[in-house]
Amino acid sequence: MKMKRVLCAAVIALAAAETFGATYYVAPAGKNTNKGTKDSPFATLNKANSVVNAGDTVWIRGGTYLHTDTNYVKNDNMFAGIHLTKSGSSDNKRIHYLAYPGEKPVIDFSKMPIANGSNNVRYTSGILIQAQYLHLKGLEVKNVPMKGESNVGVYVSRSKHIFLELIDSHHNGGSGFFVNEKGSGSGGGHLFLNCDSHDNYDPNGRQGDGQNADGFGVHYQQGGDTTKFIGCRAWWNSDDGWDFISQEFPVVIENSWAMGHGYSNYGTGKPKDGNGNGFKAGSSKTGVRHTIRNCVAWKNKASGFYANHSSGGNDWINNTAYMNGTAFNMWASTWDANDNRTDGVVLKGSKAHVMKNNIAFPNKTAYIGGEYAAGEYNTWNLNITPKESDFVSVSDPSMTVTGKELGPLGGAFGPRQADGSLPDIDFLKLAKNSQMIDKGVNVGLKYEGKAPDLGAYEYGYVAPVIVPVDTTPKDTAVTPIVVPVDTSVAPVDSTEDSTEVSAGDSTTFVRPLPQRRPNMQQPGRLFYVNGRSVNALRAGDRKASRIRTYSK
Repeated sequence: MKMKRVLCAAVIALAAAETFGATYYVAPAGKNTNKGTKDSPFATLNKANSVVNAGDTVWIRGGTYLHTDTNYVKNDNMFAGIHLTKSGSSDNKRIHYLAYPGEKPVIDFSKMPIANGSNNVRYTSGILIQAQYLHLKGLEVKNVPMKGESNVGVYVSRSKHIFLELIDSHHNGGSGFFVNEKGSGSGGGHLFLNCDSHDNYDPNGRQGDGQNADGFGVHYQQGGDTTKFIGCRAWWNSDDGWDFISQEFPVVIENSWAMGHGYSNYGTGKPKDGNGNGFKAGSSKTGVRHTIRNCVAWKNKASGFYANHSSGGNDWINNTAYMNGTAFNMWASTWDANDNRTDGVVLKGSKAHVMKNNIAFPNKTAYIGGEYAAGEYNTWNLNITPKESDFVSVSDPSMTVTGKELGPLGGAFGPRQADGSLPDIDFLKLAKNSQMIDKGVNVGLKYEGKAPDLGAYEYGYVAPVIVPVDTTPKDTAVTPIVVPVDTSVAPVDSTEDSTEVSAGDSTTFVRPLPQRRPNMQQPGRLFYVNGRSVNALRAGDRKASRIRTYSK
């Protein structure tokens, strides 16, 4: 039996927060003629945006902010309820828009006027970000309406190094999150940490019923820095969970979940034009290679993991697919000089997909094997037929419940843990006698036993105990702790014990690889102080200069 009993206490030693810049407050009962102090807060984020500078912090008090007006943004030819344009100066000196600790700001756009096509203006976004080095945390964004065109909850455009943390975007008439770098060669580098996107649906839009409401979309970037998703969840969006169509620069998704795509109205509707893929990473004409690792996809109408016509392969590492239309679909295409597309091509050599340590339950795949690359050490080429007994549990409210919100029911889409990480549940984690234990190949991720396990969860790790950190705002401005380390993305054949995920050129969050209690496995946790996330590292990892490792 492969288990390692470790008793540990997490001791996080944090340097004192640097104090520079100003502090402002926004509250539902505030006024934009106020001073923006705690006792005299502003009413809107638009007002806060007009006064902040690099290094400033805006604390957003709990309650509902009902937006009833919009701003026209000429360079993107759209309207926006909230338009953030002021920039920080570096990853170490961001502008921070943070939910006040213990409170939930809810930004409701249901009464916001939207573009109707007149004067050739067709789109409206709830929050439009056109800036650099911002950090938004703890906001709920909902109910962006639509009229013929799909609109977006949070739209990031022409921006650089935007850090979105614990943002919940739902029930919008289009995608929850949309990143559009407009072909820029200097943008990107965004980090989505522990964000949720769900129940977004664009009914009878110009391009079809449910065609464009993805959970997360990243598009049109041709250069710059890599955007990354960590600990995010997408469910019941009418199109796809993640979509990278026309994205010509690498994106990384790690430790994230996608469920129930291609459906609407809490899983009861079936929009005729919704695609229904969990992780759709493709349609690159230049062969860009994305990375999807330690992710889980289930109950998606089409595919759990889909390459979507990409002319170059992706890295699909240690993922789990359960009860999707198809588990993994590596459909590929190429384009000629006249932009004519040829479908069903065979990708070879450096263009082939890298597929290692994945679980398909059941083993239903497409364009894998035969003349197509089959990967290695996956359930389908190891002749492993997964069974329910291979897992601690295959039960979750999302497997059986429709017609109501999943959040209040707990399980995979219930409340997150106190540190913001994904719920600690048994669903699809390996049982102690699972035939997927020790069947993988070393891809540079930490593992127990004689070989890595298959799927998103390595069996046998012990999670550290977290020491709570006080994040109560003080009267002076605080700038959250920054962890400056290398920003490179570890290759799949790396021998390092940790992966590094960048929030920009000089800031990286070093994530310990999966650490879990026996039978209660979960990916490594991220910790928070003063509105910013930092990591507790395993003993021996000394890459973050301001964090002390926990002891065993």
